[in-house]
Amino acid sequence: MSDISRRKLITTGLAAAAGVTGLGVAAGMAQKYGLVPPDHGGIFGAGETLTYASHRLLTKYSLAREFPQSMISKPPFANEMAPPTDEFKRLQAGGFADWRLTVDGMVAHPAAFSLDQLKSYPSRTQVTMLQCEEGWSYIAEWIGVPLSHVLDIVGVLPQARYVVYFSFQPDWWDSIDMADASHPQTFLAYGLNGDVLPIGNGGPLRMRVPRQVGYKSVKFITHLTVTDNLKKFGKGLGSASPESGYAWYAGI
Repeated sequence: MSDISRRKLITTGLAAAAGVTGLGVAAGMAQKYGLVPPDHGGIFGAGETLTYASHRLLTKYSLAREFPQSMISKPPFANEMAPPTDEFKRLQAGGFADWRLTVDGMVAHPAAFSLDQLKSYPSRTQVTMLQCEEGWSYIAEWIGVPLSHVLDIVGVLPQARYVVYFSFQPDWWDSIDMADASHPQTFLAYGLNGDVLPIGNGGPLRMRVPRQVGYKSVKFITHLTVTDNLKKFGKGLGSASPESGYAWYAGI
């Protein structure tokens, strides 16, 4: 059976299960096919599972909307942030020459990348909307290196399922599955609107995941871990967001 036919079959089954016999049965089908989010427990667990499974099957290859440059929002942008730690301020004072993005976990070649190294790789530019769960949004031109390119360099092992990413900001981390990690619009952003990424917007590097709401695009990225299991991180819910009441998967 082709991948497309398989996805249609599973999606049809999920929809039928949800509509006829309830979310619990649909969640069971999602589990059978490995489409269960890490925050599937609790009162909203079945709904979270159905949302994630349906989005993953129906939109795995879809693209977030890209806009013309004429629609870029005027600054200042909402929710800008100050440098998070004294160590960050030290690196900032040195022009981030000593800053590194470390990549480890289920990879063949763990590595540490300087900002100049990341900028030397093939870049991608996109004009996309960052939508916050609090109700505000803005359109900006983001410049960066595709996350998939960095993962290709370190050699992700076949059994890997997730990429966990950590911020300089204490206790701020998140993760995405390999479908989003390998998506062409997911990248490590170091530029904004034709200039370097401002500190207030997450510089020198932030994750950009335009197919999910804003809190998945974590600022001040400094560390990536590739893994097959999210239970050993935090409370095992996949990120700091569900620990605070938000969903791990926040597709739009």
